[in-house]
Amino acid sequence: MSKPVRSLQIRHVDAGSCNGCEQELTALTGRDYDMQRYGLDIVASPRHADAMLVTGPVTDTMARSVERVWQAISVPKIRIAFGDCAAGCGFSQDSYASHGGLNDPDLTIAGCPPEPGKALSLLRAWMASHDTHGMTSVEVESNSKKIG
Repeated sequence: MSKPVRSLQIRHVDAGSCNGCEQELTALTGRDYDMQRYGLDIVASPRHADAMLVTGPVTDTMARSVERVWQAISVPKIRIAFGDCAAGCGFSQDSYASHGGLNDPDLTIAGCPPEPGKALSLLRAWMASHDTHGMTSVEVESNSKKIG
């Protein structure tokens, strides 16, 4: 097992999801996927985060909270849309109460919900293609309908 080049501290924001994505995100922290061994971790405070991972369609009531979390994360930082709803193509995309997903994500992990192994692979690929100084968007191939 190789050491991670860097770590990625993630602040998760549930922006109105059905909790399917949260179940898969929780699976990433368990013994089967153990994302911490690759330098990925979920943190409680946006002040300790490098990334904001959003699940859900970003409802009207959560839009301001998403923006506050984003503003609290120091630069460099990235936005991750986790699941089809956060990517703007989920079942709730046409809802009157939805903002249609996360604006301008740097990484989109598609699926309803995303499969944990594939999500871990995409997060690791993103980390491998970026250093700590120049966080920029990257397109990653996937069989899902929207990625990148």
